Amino acid sequence: MALVTARARRRWAFLALLTVGAATGCDSGDGGEPSAPAPSRPVATSAAASAPTGEPDLGAAQEVAQGLDVPWGLAFLPDGDALVAERDTGRVLRLTPGGGTARPVYEVPGVAAGGEGGLLGLAVSPGFAQDNLVYAYLTTERDNRIVRFRLDGGTPEVVFDGIAKAGFHNGGRIAFGPDGMLYAGTGDAGQTQLSQDPESPSGKILRLTPDGAPAPGNPTAGSPVYSLGHRNVQGLAWDSSGRMFATEFGQNELDEVNRIEPGRNYGWPRVEGEGDTDGGRYTNPLVTWPTREASPSGMAIAGGTAYVAALRGERLWTIPLDGDRLGEPAARFEGDYGRLRTVQVAPDGALWVTTSNTDGRGDVRDGDDRILRFPAR
Repeated sequence: MALVTARARRRWAFLALLTVGAATGCDSGDGGEPSAPAPSRPVATSAAASAPTGEPDLGAAQEVAQGLDVPWGLAFLPDGDALVAERDTGRVLRLTPGGGTARPVYEVPGVAAGGEGGLLGLAVSPGFAQDNLVYAYLTTERDNRIVRFRLDGGTPEVVFDGIAKAGFHNGGRIAFGPDGMLYAGTGDAGQTQLSQDPESPSGKILRLTPDGAPAPGNPTAGSPVYSLGHRNVQGLAWDSSGRMFATEFGQNELDEVNRIEPGRNYGWPRVEGEGDTDGGRYTNPLVTWPTREASPSGMAIAGGTAYVAALRGERLWTIPLDGDRLGEPAARFEGDYGRLRTVQVAPDGALWVTTSNTDGRGDVRDGDDRILRFPAR
């Protein structure tokens, strides 16, 4: 009963934030008003075999965890176990597919959860077998920052800090790219001018070394900025050719998927969605949706398809990869599981998807929040 009460308090607090935002001209960021309840789809509880080279079977959902508190970050260890970040508790959980309940393995100190902030993205070091390092993006009392820590304990090391924080638009997705560098999607923290300021890390995609320094080969030497003109990036993914894509929240009209190239300016706040490029100064998105259909958070690519988790849209978007362009998006699971936050491809090729119905904006269903697994065939 205490858990339900706490979640109810969080929802009403979030609705109060939204009311304040509306009064000041601020949109609802990654949310929108709570939707009407829908029945949950029955899911299996076992972890079926999965083929690393297959396509995820979206008709074979398996529930691998439930009862989580706003799962946000999701990353995989070399042995196939998953690490899950709970936004509001600051806990990192470890989950073995088919191996029972998720178990806490670390609690990140200094997390200041509130609004859209808290413990957000996770990334596992490419050299985990040797260094045992996990990276996390979190909101503190002063800023958003990236830290790293060892699962066997110890104090986290700050890798990069000074990213603006707010109740909304904190960004938060981190991932190691094919080049071994650490990429981070940040938000404008409601200060739209920061997105066009090359000296600010906010409203950007950053490219860092594993130690947090500006990566060699960045567009501007000595700067961590890889691309700019972003509003709130929460999805990063690469295809088999090494091309980078990112999801981005729009304000009132259009959400986006962008092909990310070094040094490009993606237009915010001067352009939302597709618009005037000012003679090539700004880069238009490849895909847009009305905000009510998306609020896109996590993104993953498996084979020839990109998968985008939608929060307000309460669906999973599938997008065919078509050379340098993206094909026509198709929606799956509309309303079946509620708000979808994160999507990742596991080492065995299975697609994992997290719900986000306990974040104060969704309708909590029995078992929420949960993680679903779709084995590759």
